[in-house]
Amino acid sequence: MAPLLLLLPPLRLLPATRLRATSSPASPRRGLSYSYPRRVAAVLRQCRAAAPPPPAAPDAVPRWHAALAAAAGLYPAYVTAGAAVAVARPDAFRWFVALAPGSYTFALGIIMLAMGLTLELREFLALLRERPLSILFGCAAQYTIMPAFGAIVSRVLGLSPPISVGLILLGCCPGGTASNVVTLVAKGDVPLSIVMTVCSTLGAVFLTPLLTKILAGAYVPVDAVKLSLSTLQVVVAPILLGSSIQSAFPSVVKFVTPFAPLLAVLTSSLLACSVFSENFVRLRSTIADASYGNGGLFSGDIGVVMLSVFLLHCAGFVVGYTTAAIGGFKERQRRAISIEVGMQNSSLGVVLATAHFSSSLVALPAALSAVIMNIMGSTLGLVWQFMTPPDSKNKNR
Repeated sequence: MAPLLLLLPPLRLLPATRLRATSSPASPRRGLSYSYPRRVAAVLRQCRAAAPPPPAAPDAVPRWHAALAAAAGLYPAYVTAGAAVAVARPDAFRWFVALAPGSYTFALGIIMLAMGLTLELREFLALLRERPLSILFGCAAQYTIMPAFGAIVSRVLGLSPPISVGLILLGCCPGGTASNVVTLVAKGDVPLSIVMTVCSTLGAVFLTPLLTKILAGAYVPVDAVKLSLSTLQVVVAPILLGSSIQSAFPSVVKFVTPFAPLLAVLTSSLLACSVFSENFVRLRSTIADASYGNGGLFSGDIGVVMLSVFLLHCAGFVVGYTTAAIGGFKERQRRAISIEVGMQNSSLGVVLATAHFSSSLVALPAALSAVIMNIMGSTLGLVWQFMTPPDSKNKNR
């Protein structure tokens, strides 16, 4: 009531004789008991007229939008189911494998185009200006932790040259788009995760070929220039095309955007499971020997490859979180950096491996990663979902 009283005009007390005269029944309109309420009503009307209109209620999200988003969040389930189909009936993916490597390149282009359609260029540049330190730290962690541990794990486990090259190539790939969904589930910093994915993907044009040549050049010859050109064609060009389409045809993109994440998820699942089925046919005898001769599936060559992929992603999650904590970042940023570092763009690893290396085993770590990585990331996201960050209401760094 205090602000309202300050708005009222000052009232002057009338003399007693005048008060009696004005309060007589003969002149009810000019009395004090009638003028004061009228002044209050007038001031209230002025306040209502000067007050800003109430904010408009946000548009409700259509149910089919929510259904598409929920379906896209089932990416680990799609990959796991596809891997089971590849083990039971490898021929189910023969039609897609027969068109490789062109089909693999086209599939990755579709994934990156979907990413470009959902990329708001203005918001992206605004986040770059607001949080340069956290973005730079995350991208640096992405291209130091994973490539280093790819080389370390391959040497410690004594992997064959093709598998070692494939594991190192996987470690040198940028962050995957699935990390954004996992970060959302884990109550992490989703905008930071998205910008890190875009920045590391754009940087993959130079960093992925360069680091692969440095770390894997001792095993097989690596043509960094061809790797760079392929990365530019299948990653950067579709993203820029999608962003341009968004600017030129906003109404069309607004309708298509809800379908983009699900399209990217299904295409990525098809790509990973096709490569896995292709290599599974070649490794069937090895798996049979491991299952019946040596006491279990994980004791053969395929078990060693699965273990190497698991250790690589585990190192990414743990070391990524630890370095972010040492760097002084808050809990939500730590989770985003950990998930972004630990989850790679395995689809890009598959495409580069099949296009530039003669041995099909080079693509095996990336194909297995699509299954193992998503199971690990989803599990970590569910654990963190039940642990609310203490800085969830604070501003980001």
